[in-house]
Amino acid sequence: MSLLAIPFFYFCGNQKSLMKVLLSYLKKHKWIVVLALVLAAINIGFSLLDPLITKYIVDKYMVPVNHGVYSFDFRLHGSLVLVGLAIGAAMVSRIAKNFQDYYTNIITQKVGVEMYADGLKHSLELPFQVFEDQRSGETLGILQKVRLDCQTFITSFISILFVSLIGMIMVIVVSVTVSYKVTLVYFAAVPIIAFVSAALSRRIKKIQKNIVSQTTALAGSTTESLRNIELVKSLGLVKQEIARLNNTTYKILDLELKKVKYVRSMSFVQGTVVNLVRSIMMVVLLMLIFKGTLTPGSYFMFLFYSFFLFNPLQELGNVIQAWRDAEVSLGNFHSIISTPIDLKPEKPVLLEKVNTLKFSNVTFKHRTANRNALNHITFETNTGQTIAFVGPSGSGKTTLVKLLVGLYQPLEGDILYNNVLSKDIDLDQLREKIGFVTQDTQLFSGTIRENLLFVRPGATDEECMLVLERAACRTLLARADNGLDTVIGEGGVKVSGGEKQRLSIARALLRKPDILVFDEATSSLDSITEEEITETIKDVSVVGDHHITILIAHRLSTIMHADTIHVLEKGHIIESGKHADLLAQKGLYYAMWRQQIGEKLEVEEA
Repeated sequence: MSLLAIPFFYFCGNQKSLMKVLLSYLKKHKWIVVLALVLAAINIGFSLLDPLITKYIVDKYMVPVNHGVYSFDFRLHGSLVLVGLAIGAAMVSRIAKNFQDYYTNIITQKVGVEMYADGLKHSLELPFQVFEDQRSGETLGILQKVRLDCQTFITSFISILFVSLIGMIMVIVVSVTVSYKVTLVYFAAVPIIAFVSAALSRRIKKIQKNIVSQTTALAGSTTESLRNIELVKSLGLVKQEIARLNNTTYKILDLELKKVKYVRSMSFVQGTVVNLVRSIMMVVLLMLIFKGTLTPGSYFMFLFYSFFLFNPLQELGNVIQAWRDAEVSLGNFHSIISTPIDLKPEKPVLLEKVNTLKFSNVTFKHRTANRNALNHITFETNTGQTIAFVGPSGSGKTTLVKLLVGLYQPLEGDILYNNVLSKDIDLDQLREKIGFVTQDTQLFSGTIRENLLFVRPGATDEECMLVLERAACRTLLARADNGLDTVIGEGGVKVSGGEKQRLSIARALLRKPDILVFDEATSSLDSITEEEITETIKDVSVVGDHHITILIAHRLSTIMHADTIHVLEKGHIIESGKHADLLAQKGLYYAMWRQQIGEKLEVEEA
């Protein structure tokens, strides 16, 4: 076993599962990998011909046995031929090296992109609850890190570890033909380097794991701070946030410096051992020359071989560091891609149009909750109908909407669309038939048209203008100098909270959905705009008999026109009926109505 074999098998033997992840991507490009390895072998093979040629020049023409027999011309001609061969070998080696680096870059770039793309694809297909349990920015940081670390390790493996391993095997084969004593020297440092590499690399792995953990947390914290910059600045918390983020930054710095200390220690010990091995080898070679069993040319050959092989061995610490970095990143990457995604039915039922929606005894509980968010919810509605859900904060209204669009899956019971179970439907295909207006408006940087076409790329300008009109966007359009091409947000026209909500409603209407959901759609609007949007919603509900309208609201004035109102309390439907019927029941709905009407009257009197 060579000097490199023990560290190599240490890497692969102890981390098989993580290595399988990397190998699964390398297998997709196995022929390019094979080509890169062959070129690496050619590179080192022809490089090692130079010392061999030097041996023949020294032994045959520089200090030949029959010194007086060979003429000057014979020795010069023979030496020039061998020098020419050395030049040719060096040229082949350099050409192979260039192509080796080229194909290695192809491998690293393709593997890096595929890992990033697969990780991103898998992340977006994860259950919605997974995203609720982590900070935004963490997943992106993990994917970027694994891409970079794996590219670095693959390059180090081919350019340093594999090249040195092939070179060591070739030198050992040559040394065996000269003297077994020379061969033994190459094995002298194996136990020492193997032990030092294993011990220090374990420490490096532990430190690197902490570094990645802290860096990922920092990425998440920074993303949150920047996303909530308005709140941070408004409350005068900039210095506090800077101190908090810098605290983590300097923790990472301390860990990085600690890792550098171990890496440098490893490199120092390895370099010292390698130099010791080279010195011992020189003494052994001199002894063999003095005994007459080794020629001067062989001495120079092994001397040059020591520089060819032992110098790269001093870079073994960098290879181990590259692997430890990649190992931790692969572990985080593996945890992402091994998380079960939302399962899709093998033969999903295709819904041409959603005409009926039914909740049958649906119960749901959040992962970290100690009680159910919804309990035995049952209701049914059809196309052309408008239903509403009201209740105090925490009663389960938003949870119900997320169940409806498939972001959550019921703990018990069933959700049916056209009497087809939700588990038998491709939820992505179903969501294409849903128009969703959320409480927290989500708009993108760009033009008004780009924000609208996000949900329906093929819509015409006329359709865009129609939905903007129906969503009461007249004030915004009056200020939009470039019409639909007006940029909103940074670098363009500023939009208020109410105008953002109107654009969100217009975007939902543009989709021409089978199910139109308003989740607290008017909660951020002033009273006048609220009345305008409420009228729009009424118009959509009454005139639009081609879809189901679902309203989630805290303000009861926005849902008075609904065909059926369901009142939620602590996850239960405790009342159902029309507005007038619920008032007559004198229950929770009546109490909420009296409270809101009283507040409205107080405001009007004031």
